[in-house]
Amino acid sequence: MPVLVDDAPRADGDVSLEAARPAAPEVTVRVVTQESAAIRRRRWPRPGNVLSTLVALALAVALFLVVGVMTGILSIANPFATTTIDRSPPAVLKQLTNLSTYSAAQGRYQQTIDVEDDVSILPSFLAGEHTVFLAQGSVDARVDFSGLATDAVHIRGDKTVSVTLPEPTLAKAVIDMHASRVASQDRGLLNRVGAVFSDNPNGEQRFYELAQKKLAVAAKRGDLVQRAETNTAEMLRGLLGKVGFTEVQVRFVQAPPAHERSGAGTT
Repeated sequence: MPVLVDDAPRADGDVSLEAARPAAPEVTVRVVTQESAAIRRRRWPRPGNVLSTLVALALAVALFLVVGVMTGILSIANPFATTTIDRSPPAVLKQLTNLSTYSAAQGRYQQTIDVEDDVSILPSFLAGEHTVFLAQGSVDARVDFSGLATDAVHIRGDKTVSVTLPEPTLAKAVIDMHASRVASQDRGLLNRVGAVFSDNPNGEQRFYELAQKKLAVAAKRGDLVQRAETNTAEMLRGLLGKVGFTEVQVRFVQAPPAHERSGAGTT
Protein backbone atom coordinates (compact mmCIF):
# COMPACT_ATOMS: atom_id res chain seq x y z
CA MET A 1 0.00 0.00 0.00
CA PRO A 2 1.45 3.40 -0.95
CA VAL A 3 2.59 5.70 1.88
CA LEU A 4 2.09 9.40 1.59
CA VAL A 5 4.89 11.54 2.92
CA ASP A 6 4.15 15.05 3.74
CA ASP A 7 7.16 17.17 2.95
CA ALA A 8 5.46 20.46 3.68
CA PRO A 9 6.90 22.48 6.46
CA ARG A 10 5.25 22.18 9.84
CA ALA A 11 4.74 24.60 12.47
CA ASP A 12 6.70 24.45 15.74
CA GLY A 13 3.79 22.87 17.50
CA ASP A 14 3.51 19.99 15.09
CA VAL A 15 5.17 16.70 16.05
CA SER A 16 6.34 14.27 13.44
CA LEU A 17 5.22 10.72 13.44
CA GLU A 18 8.82 9.30 13.67
CA ALA A 19 9.68 11.50 16.64
CA ALA A 20 6.61 10.49 18.55
CA ARG A 21 7.25 6.77 18.02
CA PRO A 22 9.44 5.19 20.85
CA ALA A 23 12.82 3.59 20.00
CA ALA A 24 12.81 -0.23 19.77
CA PRO A 25 14.92 -2.03 22.52
CA GLU A 26 17.96 -4.12 21.59
CA VAL A 27 17.50 -7.92 21.96
CA THR A 28 20.43 -10.38 22.32
CA VAL A 29 19.72 -13.99 21.49
CA ARG A 30 21.92 -16.76 22.89
CA VAL A 31 21.67 -20.28 21.61
CA VAL A 32 22.28 -22.95 24.34
CA THR A 33 22.64 -26.49 23.15
CA GLN A 34 22.55 -29.68 25.27
CA GLU A 35 26.28 -30.22 24.75
CA SER A 36 27.26 -26.85 26.20
CA ALA A 37 24.94 -27.38 29.17
CA ALA A 38 26.60 -30.72 29.92
CA ILE A 39 30.06 -29.13 29.74
CA ARG A 40 28.96 -26.43 32.16
CA ARG A 41 27.65 -28.99 34.62
CA ARG A 42 30.92 -30.95 34.50
CA ARG A 43 33.01 -27.82 34.95
CA TRP A 44 31.18 -26.66 38.06
CA PRO A 45 30.34 -29.74 40.18
CA ARG A 46 28.24 -29.36 43.22
CA PRO A 47 30.05 -29.37 46.64
CA GLY A 48 27.75 -32.06 48.00
CA ASN A 49 28.62 -34.47 45.20
CA VAL A 50 32.39 -33.97 45.70
CA LEU A 51 32.18 -34.63 49.45
CA SER A 52 30.11 -37.77 48.93
CA THR A 53 32.59 -39.06 46.36
CA LEU A 54 35.56 -38.49 48.69
CA VAL A 55 33.83 -40.20 51.63
CA ALA A 56 32.92 -43.19 49.48
CA LEU A 57 36.47 -43.44 48.17
CA ALA A 58 37.93 -43.29 51.69
CA LEU A 59 35.55 -46.00 52.92
CA ALA A 60 36.46 -48.20 49.98
CA VAL A 61 40.20 -47.82 50.66
CA ALA A 62 39.74 -48.52 54.37
CA LEU A 63 37.63 -51.61 53.66
CA PHE A 64 40.25 -52.87 51.22
CA LEU A 65 43.04 -52.44 53.80
CA VAL A 66 41.08 -54.18 56.56
CA VAL A 67 40.18 -57.13 54.35
CA GLY A 68 43.76 -57.36 53.08
CA VAL A 69 45.24 -57.43 56.56
CA MET A 70 42.70 -59.97 57.87
CA THR A 71 43.20 -62.31 54.92
CA GLY A 72 46.99 -61.94 54.95
CA ILE A 73 47.21 -60.44 51.48
CA LEU A 74 48.61 -57.19 52.88
CA SER A 75 51.22 -56.88 55.59
CA ILE A 76 51.27 -53.45 57.20
CA ALA A 77 53.98 -52.74 59.73
CA ASN A 78 53.28 -50.93 62.98
CA PRO A 79 53.84 -47.21 62.23
CA PHE A 80 54.62 -46.55 65.94
CA ALA A 81 57.21 -49.34 66.26
CA THR A 82 60.62 -48.33 67.61
CA THR A 83 63.95 -49.34 66.14
CA THR A 84 66.97 -49.98 68.36
CA ILE A 85 70.39 -49.10 66.96
CA ASP A 86 73.41 -50.40 68.87
CA ARG A 87 76.36 -48.07 68.31
CA SER A 88 78.51 -49.58 71.06
CA PRO A 89 82.16 -50.05 70.06
CA PRO A 90 83.79 -53.50 70.40
CA ALA A 91 85.21 -54.54 73.75
CA VAL A 92 88.80 -53.56 74.47
CA LEU A 93 91.08 -56.15 76.04
CA LYS A 94 92.74 -54.61 79.10
CA GLN A 95 94.47 -57.55 80.75
CA LEU A 96 95.03 -61.31 80.47
CA THR A 97 95.49 -63.33 83.64
CA ASN A 98 96.42 -66.99 83.94
CA LEU A 99 94.05 -68.70 86.37
CA SER A 100 95.35 -71.52 88.50
CA THR A 101 92.53 -71.83 91.00
CA TYR A 102 90.06 -74.66 91.30
CA SER A 103 86.48 -73.80 92.24
CA ALA A 104 85.71 -76.73 94.48
CA ALA A 105 82.34 -75.67 95.91
CA GLN A 106 79.75 -72.97 95.54
CA GLY A 107 77.07 -71.81 97.89
CA ARG A 108 73.98 -69.91 96.75
CA TYR A 109 72.32 -67.65 99.28
CA GLN A 110 69.28 -65.44 99.63
CA GLN A 111 69.40 -62.45 101.91
CA THR A 112 66.70 -59.98 102.92
CA ILE A 113 67.99 -56.45 103.48
CA ASP A 114 65.68 -54.38 105.66
CA VAL A 115 66.97 -50.81 106.02
CA GLU A 116 65.17 -47.83 107.50
CA ASP A 117 66.51 -44.27 107.34
CA ASP A 118 64.92 -41.95 109.89
CA VAL A 119 65.17 -38.20 110.32
CA SER A 120 65.14 -37.56 114.05
CA ILE A 121 63.39 -34.17 114.03
CA LEU A 122 60.72 -35.09 111.46
CA PRO A 123 58.02 -37.77 111.47
CA SER A 124 58.41 -40.69 109.06
CA PHE A 125 55.54 -39.60 106.80
CA LEU A 126 57.40 -36.35 106.07
CA ALA A 127 61.01 -37.54 105.82
CA GLY A 128 62.66 -40.92 105.90
CA GLU A 129 62.82 -44.10 103.89
CA HIS A 130 62.17 -47.78 104.60
CA THR A 131 63.38 -50.30 102.01
CA VAL A 132 63.14 -54.07 101.88
CA PHE A 133 65.60 -55.54 99.37
CA LEU A 134 65.68 -59.22 98.37
CA ALA A 135 69.17 -60.25 97.30
CA GLN A 136 70.34 -63.52 95.77
CA GLY A 137 73.94 -64.40 95.09
CA SER A 138 76.69 -66.99 95.33
CA VAL A 139 80.08 -67.51 96.97
CA ASP A 140 82.77 -69.83 95.59
CA ALA A 141 85.32 -71.77 97.65
CA ARG A 142 88.55 -72.07 95.66
CA VAL A 143 91.87 -73.84 95.98
CA ASP A 144 94.93 -72.01 94.66
CA PHE A 145 97.43 -74.27 92.91
CA SER A 146 99.76 -71.46 91.87
CA GLY A 147 101.74 -71.35 95.14
CA LEU A 148 102.50 -75.04 95.56
CA ALA A 149 105.91 -75.80 97.03
CA THR A 150 108.37 -78.13 95.34
CA ASP A 151 107.65 -80.85 97.91
CA ALA A 152 103.87 -80.52 97.65
CA VAL A 153 103.66 -83.86 95.84
CA HIS A 154 105.48 -86.78 97.48
CA ILE A 155 105.48 -90.25 95.94
CA ARG A 156 106.12 -93.29 98.10
CA GLY A 157 106.63 -96.51 96.26
CA ASP A 158 104.72 -97.12 93.07
CA LYS A 159 101.13 -96.83 94.25
CA THR A 160 101.09 -94.18 97.00
CA VAL A 161 101.19 -90.40 96.62
CA SER A 162 100.58 -87.55 99.06
CA VAL A 163 99.58 -84.05 98.03
CA THR A 164 99.78 -80.95 100.24
CA LEU A 165 97.51 -78.09 99.24
CA PRO A 166 96.62 -74.69 100.70
CA GLU A 167 93.28 -74.44 102.44
CA PRO A 168 90.38 -73.33 100.28
CA THR A 169 89.54 -69.65 100.39
CA LEU A 170 86.23 -67.90 99.85
CA ALA A 171 85.90 -65.67 96.81
CA LYS A 172 84.00 -62.41 96.83
CA ALA A 173 80.25 -62.80 96.88
CA VAL A 174 78.58 -62.29 93.50
CA ILE A 175 75.08 -60.79 93.52
CA ASP A 176 72.63 -62.01 90.90
CA MET A 177 71.43 -58.76 89.37
CA HIS A 178 68.44 -60.35 87.63
CA ALA A 179 67.14 -62.22 90.67
CA SER A 180 67.67 -59.39 93.18
CA ARG A 181 65.05 -56.68 93.52
CA VAL A 182 63.43 -54.12 95.79
CA ALA A 183 60.46 -55.81 97.45
CA SER A 184 58.99 -52.68 99.02
CA GLN A 185 59.96 -49.08 99.60
CA ASP A 186 58.18 -46.48 101.73
CA ARG A 187 59.30 -42.88 101.44
CA GLY A 188 58.33 -39.74 103.25
CA LEU A 189 56.75 -36.83 101.43
CA LEU A 190 60.00 -34.88 101.18
CA ASN A 191 61.88 -37.92 99.89
CA ARG A 192 59.30 -38.52 97.18
CA VAL A 193 59.40 -34.90 96.07
CA GLY A 194 63.19 -34.99 95.98
CA ALA A 195 63.18 -38.18 93.92
CA VAL A 196 61.12 -36.44 91.22
CA PHE A 197 63.78 -33.77 90.66
CA SER A 198 66.86 -35.98 91.06
CA ASP A 199 68.03 -38.94 89.03
CA ASN A 200 70.20 -41.34 91.03
CA PRO A 201 71.02 -44.48 88.99
CA ASN A 202 73.13 -45.80 91.89
CA GLY A 203 70.32 -45.60 94.39
CA GLU A 204 70.28 -49.38 94.88
CA GLN A 205 74.07 -49.73 94.96
CA ARG A 206 74.18 -49.52 98.74
CA PHE A 207 71.85 -52.52 99.02
CA TYR A 208 74.03 -54.61 96.69
CA GLU A 209 77.13 -53.78 98.71
CA LEU A 210 75.39 -54.56 101.97
CA ALA A 211 74.13 -57.85 100.54
CA GLN A 212 77.68 -58.83 99.50
CA LYS A 213 78.93 -58.37 103.03
CA LYS A 214 76.11 -60.40 104.53
CA LEU A 215 76.57 -63.23 102.02
CA ALA A 216 80.28 -63.36 102.84
CA VAL A 217 79.47 -63.69 106.54
CA ALA A 218 76.97 -66.46 105.82
CA ALA A 219 79.54 -68.35 103.75
CA LYS A 220 82.13 -68.18 106.54
CA ARG A 221 79.65 -69.51 109.07
CA GLY A 222 78.69 -72.46 106.90
CA ASP A 223 80.59 -75.57 105.86
CA LEU A 224 81.52 -74.29 102.41
CA VAL A 225 85.28 -74.54 103.09
CA GLN A 226 85.00 -78.10 104.39
CA ARG A 227 82.93 -79.11 101.39
CA ALA A 228 85.55 -77.59 99.10
CA GLU A 229 88.27 -79.68 100.78
CA THR A 230 86.23 -82.86 100.34
CA ASN A 231 85.49 -82.15 96.68
CA THR A 232 89.14 -81.31 95.92
CA ALA A 233 90.39 -84.51 97.55
CA GLU A 234 87.89 -86.59 95.58
CA MET A 235 88.92 -84.86 92.35
CA LEU A 236 92.62 -85.62 92.95
CA ARG A 237 91.96 -89.24 93.92
CA GLY A 238 90.02 -89.78 90.73
CA LEU A 239 92.64 -88.01 88.59
CA LEU A 240 95.70 -89.73 90.12
CA GLY A 241 93.93 -93.07 90.27
CA LYS A 242 93.69 -93.04 86.47
CA VAL A 243 97.50 -92.91 86.22
CA GLY A 244 98.02 -95.92 88.50
CA PHE A 245 98.05 -94.65 92.10
CA THR A 246 95.90 -96.73 94.40
CA GLU A 247 96.38 -94.62 97.53
CA VAL A 248 96.12 -90.82 97.34
CA GLN A 249 96.54 -88.74 100.49
CA VAL A 250 95.48 -85.10 100.39
CA ARG A 251 96.40 -82.68 103.16
CA PHE A 252 95.40 -79.03 103.50
CA VAL A 253 97.55 -76.48 105.28
CA GLN A 254 97.05 -72.82 106.00
CA ALA A 255 98.07 -70.75 103.02
CA PRO A 256 100.90 -68.23 103.59
CA PRO A 257 100.10 -64.53 103.25
CA ALA A 258 99.96 -63.08 99.77
CA HIS A 259 103.19 -61.08 100.13
CA GLU A 260 105.12 -64.19 101.20
CA ARG A 261 103.81 -66.14 98.21
CA SER A 262 104.81 -63.36 95.82
CA GLY A 263 108.25 -63.09 97.43
CA ALA A 264 108.83 -66.82 97.23
CA GLY A 265 107.92 -66.81 93.55
CA THR A 266 110.53 -64.13 92.69
CA THR A 267 113.54 -65.87 94.28
